[in-house]
Amino acid sequence: MNVANSLPRCVALRIALAARQLPDTSSGQLLRILLTALDEPLTEAKLNGLTVQDLKTAADGALGDIDGSTLRQALKCLKGEGENEASAETPQPQPYREDDLPGSIRIACASNNGELLDGHFGSCARFLIYQVSAAEARLIAVRPAPNIARLSVDHSAERVALIGDCDLLCVLSIGGPAAARVVNSGIHPIKRGSIGDIQPLLIELQQVLAGDPPPWLAKLRARAGDKQRPVLAGAAP
Repeated sequence: MNVANSLPRCVALRIALAARQLPDTSSGQLLRILLTALDEPLTEAKLNGLTVQDLKTAADGALGDIDGSTLRQALKCLKGEGENEASAETPQPQPYREDDLPGSIRIACASNNGELLDGHFGSCARFLIYQVSAAEARLIAVRPAPNIARLSVDHSAERVALIGDCDLLCVLSIGGPAAARVVNSGIHPIKRGSIGDIQPLLIELQQVLAGDPPPWLAKLRARAGDKQRPVLAGAAP
């Protein structure tokens, strides 16, 4: 029997929420680490007794150079303290019609909470989609990511398809194979070093677009103007 499919939903949810906190760590990878640390069956009681040292020992280097504060945040999720994040307030998109913002590009931001850039590509709760020109930045769609509780499924292809009409992707982190898929889809990925509000990032992009954008961004903008975009998923009416 597939262990991921036999987990209680509450345990699967805790693991998926914890994986969101860990750069380049999928829910499936975290599940394997937890099985090493705690053995089967995984239960809420076992997760509640887990320590950061247990995670590090079981990971045997698989968690790389992830700092202690990030591991502690993931541990909180494993203990059930992050479950409320699943229902965090979602920002509301504004009405948008194609060509409302001439000279604009479309940006996907990986997010878990509110209007924060706080998500890793493979585990974020949603993608916030912005249309950005030198004159305006507008949230035009909110797209929920694939079901995080299905731990046995590789969602990267689904996630790339979900943002396929975008020109730019902003994330906290993204693994090599997923980044290759994103690039091959014609989307330029950008990693930010820390969690932060999305608005300053949008203002920064607006300022660059208003000036003399670097060649890669000018190319994106030119291509965006020629692109026949599909009907928006998750857009405001």
